[in-house]
Amino acid sequence: MFSPLRNRFGIPGVISVIALVFAMFGGAYAASNDSGNADATASAKKAKKGPRGPRGPKGPAGPAGPQGPAGQQGPAGPQGAAGANGKDGAPGQAGAVGAKGATGPTGATGVTGATGTTGSPWTAGGTLPPAATETGIWQMTTATGAFGTAEGTAPISFSIPLASGLPGEKVVGITASSSAADKAKCDNGSGEAASGENPEADSGFLCLFVARGTATSLMAVKPSSEISPIGGASGTSKAGARVYAFTASPAELVGSFAVTG
Repeated sequence: MFSPLRNRFGIPGVISVIALVFAMFGGAYAASNDSGNADATASAKKAKKGPRGPRGPKGPAGPAGPQGPAGQQGPAGPQGAAGANGKDGAPGQAGAVGAKGATGPTGATGVTGATGTTGSPWTAGGTLPPAATETGIWQMTTATGAFGTAEGTAPISFSIPLASGLPGEKVVGITASSSAADKAKCDNGSGEAASGENPEADSGFLCLFVARGTATSLMAVKPSSEISPIGGASGTSKAGARVYAFTASPAELVGSFAVTG
């Protein structure tokens, strides 16, 4: 019976309601059983009220009531602003090395390049090719020999060996007294006169020239011949020869040569 009242007003409120009910029942009972008292009460009511007394002290707080039922959930509030980015974390530990992949197939063989040309002046066999010319220089000092003439000798070498040595008739010494026929053998077919500064030779010939000084005769002998040209085998070997020069008196000569395969 009192549970709804207690839940609504609390224990102090319930006590006040009970006191009010008893007061009402007591007044009614007195009115119905004691008319004299009723008249006295009526007269008392008609009398003037006295002054209100001072407020009494506040009573102690009553005990807390039970917790009421939970209210309905309110609507969601607006979304707040995004927070600042946090600091970067420390680098993670390196992962394990992955397994090695399978070896790919071998690629196709590339195309073989074309054979390059043979470098100059070397050719197959390492000898001077036909119609090719090589040149060089020589130097000597002539002195009076056993026969009363001034003579001297100087070696010449062929940088590119000849296919075979040349015989004496293929060696031509050009001097001031040389014939036109000999000079023609030493122009390499150009028709222009060769000289010590511009040595030339026809195919298969060795031509000797004087660039400085004057010689009365020039010849060549094979390196294996006697030092003296007298009785020596004239001509050349594959590798070279010795040049002999004769002068009217002792002199220093500087010359050149040209040989054509």
